Amino acid sequence: TDFLIVAWYVPCLASLETLQELCRKENLRCKSLGITNRSLKSYEVEYLCDYKVEEGTEYYLVKWKGWPESSNTWEPQKNLKCPLLIQNFLSDKDEYLSRVRDGKALKVRNHVKALKPAVADYIVRKAKQRIALRRWKEELNRKKNHKAMILVENTVDLEGPPLDFYYINEYKPAPGINVINGITTGCECTDCPAEKCCPKEAGFVLAYNKRKKLKIQPGLPIYECNSFCRCGPDCPNRIVQKGTPYSLCIFRTNNGRGWGVKTLQKIKTNSFVMEYVGEVITSEEAEKRGQLYDNQGNTYLFDLDYDSDEFTVDAARYGNVSHFVNHSCDPNLQVFNVFIDNLDLRLPRIALFSTRTIKAGEELTFDYQMKGSIDLTSDSADGLSPSKKRIRTVCKCGAVCCRGYLN
Repeated sequence: TDFLIVAWYVPCLASLETLQELCRKENLRCKSLGITNRSLKSYEVEYLCDYKVEEGTEYYLVKWKGWPESSNTWEPQKNLKCPLLIQNFLSDKDEYLSRVRDGKALKVRNHVKALKPAVADYIVRKAKQRIALRRWKEELNRKKNHKAMILVENTVDLEGPPLDFYYINEYKPAPGINVINGITTGCECTDCPAEKCCPKEAGFVLAYNKRKKLKIQPGLPIYECNSFCRCGPDCPNRIVQKGTPYSLCIFRTNNGRGWGVKTLQKIKTNSFVMEYVGEVITSEEAEKRGQLYDNQGNTYLFDLDYDSDEFTVDAARYGNVSHFVNHSCDPNLQVFNVFIDNLDLRLPRIALFSTRTIKAGEELTFDYQMKGSIDLTSDSADGLSPSKKRIRTVCKCGAVCCRGYLN
């Protein structure tokens, strides 16, 4: 009798360190885990946990990479070849002491100068946070689909990566929602823009000038060339679809606004910066989620009301770097509606462009109320506006023209 064997593959929930530890215990080699004949019994410092001075010799308590904390050992400083980790340890110690009234780090007990438990605890938590943020940064850069880098920085508190956030590069439609309407034609231009290029076919002007900078007013849509157009990837009418061109840093703000985003490069006026993506849900579902978000003070819901109000983008759990961009009543980014491979007016893509020159290191912000659009008809067409709130959220943007609330 023949038997059909079905193999099931499921994601491994064990951490890398746990798997490495198991390999060492069972004397197994695994190239994928970095456990080879040479490294099977090797030791690498992951971080330093504690410090003491005993009989004139300085010791550090070492957490070994790939080994459980129960395997931590005290090692004399002269045996350690990890100057960066020692520097991190000392800077974390000084940072903690600068925040407390008692500036003494060591206490003497049984002729041993030992680090105070509160100081050691902070240093360990900071080391674990540093590792978690580094891994998160690596994960973000693996998942992104653009060339520019994403950095992560927290010099403010012990907050680590968000636990319930998943990075995506494009809209994630809810069941029953189709964000691709099956476009099958494109422009015949060999040198865009031409007489019959995509924007003119839609009844609008080309959005970009020869320097690939935005030249239209807020409220007007952007029609870019699509996958069926004859023009190549260097076409001047392909900007948003290429993704974020600037290296950005997700950083922890020091004034209670949580995470924020700053640019690591100078951004010129009217330049494309990033796209706002998330789950595409119905407006009815947005109302249900909005009640929960209101109580939490979150503002991740955006109505796609360029042509109607059927759909909303929810970036609370699924999104890209724009998930972390804060509100400002005096923003340096402006929202525009973009159509590329989907010409459904109910489902525009959301693009953020610079309203002025933005210096390297400056925080990126946009107005959650999206002021500054123009009238396309006798009715006001804001292009994009956040989902209406029932509970007002206090604004902390600090702008001179601050309205006091996000909504």
